[in-house]
Amino acid sequence: MATAVQKGKAGEKRIRTYDFIWEAKAPDGSGRQRGEMNAASANAVRSGLRRQGLVPVSVRRAPQPLFGGYGVKEAQMVVAIRQLSTMINAGVPMVQSFELLVSAASQPGIHKLLQGILQYLNDGESLSQAVAHYPKYFDRLFVSLVAAGEQGGILDTILLRLADYREKSLALTKKIKSAMFYPAAILTVMVVVVIILMIFVIPVFAQLFSSFGATLPLLTQVVINISNWMKSHWYIVVVTPIVAVWAFIYGYRRNIRFKMVVDRYSLKIPVLGDILLKGAVARFNRTLATMQAAGVPILEALETLSRVSGNAIIEQSILGARDDVAQGGKITTRLKEDGVFPLMATQMLAIGEETGAIEVMASKVADFYENEVNEAVNRMSTLMEPIIMVVLGVIVGTLVVAMYLPIFKMGAVVTHGG
Repeated sequence: MATAVQKGKAGEKRIRTYDFIWEAKAPDGSGRQRGEMNAASANAVRSGLRRQGLVPVSVRRAPQPLFGGYGVKEAQMVVAIRQLSTMINAGVPMVQSFELLVSAASQPGIHKLLQGILQYLNDGESLSQAVAHYPKYFDRLFVSLVAAGEQGGILDTILLRLADYREKSLALTKKIKSAMFYPAAILTVMVVVVIILMIFVIPVFAQLFSSFGATLPLLTQVVINISNWMKSHWYIVVVTPIVAVWAFIYGYRRNIRFKMVVDRYSLKIPVLGDILLKGAVARFNRTLATMQAAGVPILEALETLSRVSGNAIIEQSILGARDDVAQGGKITTRLKEDGVFPLMATQMLAIGEETGAIEVMASKVADFYENEVNEAVNRMSTLMEPIIMVVLGVIVGTLVVAMYLPIFKMGAVVTHGG
């Protein structure tokens, strides 16, 4: 990665940071120290070392490990946040709390992340400023809530709520991913099996049938013709799916119109679309409840909510609601007009607006739709198994019948001749 400054949707600047390996010595030249630091540039590392009373000797970018490094699991983050909340509640100073977290971290990824945050804390930054250097692991929601907790003197409570929020979000995300992964995995296996049969197995039968010198049944001839084409154009069969998947992902990430179309129709997919919508509604309400509990202004909350929705259509609707609120309107007015959110969700949220209990009502809506997602995923898994087995059986069965038809025909001829 190269040092860069990226602009977000709202025009704010976010500095990208990288890992550096440094070597420094004491001002009198005695003893050398080595370590790692996460910073925007090598000059920033040198400045940090000088603030610590060290003389930089060498600073270089840390090599990137294969396959993106160790990574930090969300479950590890939740545990670390809970531990930090407990220590702060017990009166342990922030720097000492992170020193304890670093010493207790056993996995390389989380150890490295906590160590980087500790470095920024030692440089005099607040916790919200320190975690903001790691947007991959701490989004705007986390940073803004931590900042609110620091200002209000309730950082331990905010961290506990964030841990609960991330834990529930993790459970919801796993459910939605499992709902999408299961059919995708089965479909992939099905395609691979068919390709193997068509390229490697069918040609063996075709060679056998050609020695008979007899006219093949129509179904058999069609399958053999397809097999011959796939065998002679195997590179197209192999490359086309890979290119199609890459083009889809590239277009989805880079082209907002394409993303809008995909996100709109993804919500209309039978069964799966319902799960995606309910997951987005649950995530929206869970985040809204968490931010309201922390006292985050509603306009700032809606701006953040649009970015965690995971769907461009829902994001557009939330941003429209934010504009209405900025003009003195209500959150649910635009949500009802757009018709993206389920009616029950908007009605319950409207009651929360009227009674001044948005946090409580949003939390109840989130609980309801999280349970709905769980039940929907279980139903889909139960429904998909027989459907997939039938489809796979029809495809494989057709190929088997096509290959055995000539044998049956020969057997009938021999029996009739006898």
